[in-house]
Amino acid sequence: MWLGPRCNCSFGNFEQSRAMGTMTNKTIKVQDWGSLSYEKAWQMQEDYFSKIISLKKENRKTESIFPTDNYLFFVEHPPVFTIGKSGKMEHLLLDKKELTDKGISFFKTNRGGDITFHGPGQIVGYPLLDLDNFFTDIHKYLRCLEEVIIKTLADFSVDGVRNDKETGVWLDLDTPYARKICAMGVRASRWVTMHGFALNVNTDLSYFDYIVPCGILGKGVTSLAQELKKKVNEQEVKEKLLTNFTEVFEVEIIN
Repeated sequence: MWLGPRCNCSFGNFEQSRAMGTMTNKTIKVQDWGSLSYEKAWQMQEDYFSKIISLKKENRKTESIFPTDNYLFFVEHPPVFTIGKSGKMEHLLLDKKELTDKGISFFKTNRGGDITFHGPGQIVGYPLLDLDNFFTDIHKYLRCLEEVIIKTLADFSVDGVRNDKETGVWLDLDTPYARKICAMGVRASRWVTMHGFALNVNTDLSYFDYIVPCGILGKGVTSLAQELKKKVNEQEVKEKLLTNFTEVFEVEIIN
């Protein structure tokens, strides 16, 4: 089990950023989209993603230093299974009719990772960050996202850990009772990220019986509510996530 180093997401200085033809932006704009279909949220992400990349291209073309924006979107999806670019369809255990009968949507996505579930009671976070504002290292970015989740779980006295073989956050990893509480999958282009994390808070875990979660056999899935044996205030969890995002990525959160 690898716990990893503390993530130090420093920005660098202004002169360095000018030399790169950009100005680093130390803020993240936060929006809560509430309950929204996966398809709609995906399209909204793509729109923001394209705008950030377009500005980066224009900056390089004109040698301008207009800073790019960073965003963090919270959302809750109606029941949906999504599978990443490296996912295997056999990890979906329902056919099309069964999905329809159970009211579950399904999408093949352009993120990394295998298959996972999104649904009510789960906090999904989509950070759209220009990593040129932070550090150009996708692996470090994922470790920092994990760090945000680990710190948030600790705020509720739950001990989350990393798995050196699988992205995400786990409980009791080196035991027969290993279970995943937060899945992650991202896409990046020109150092701009999209997609993100799915933290099970009050999630109905029975949906995971219809898939091989993240393509991993022999390990379970859990939620914050199941670990604490009570329903959890999701707004409080979001506030803790923002506090820890601010600390780990060393940024200012704005609305």
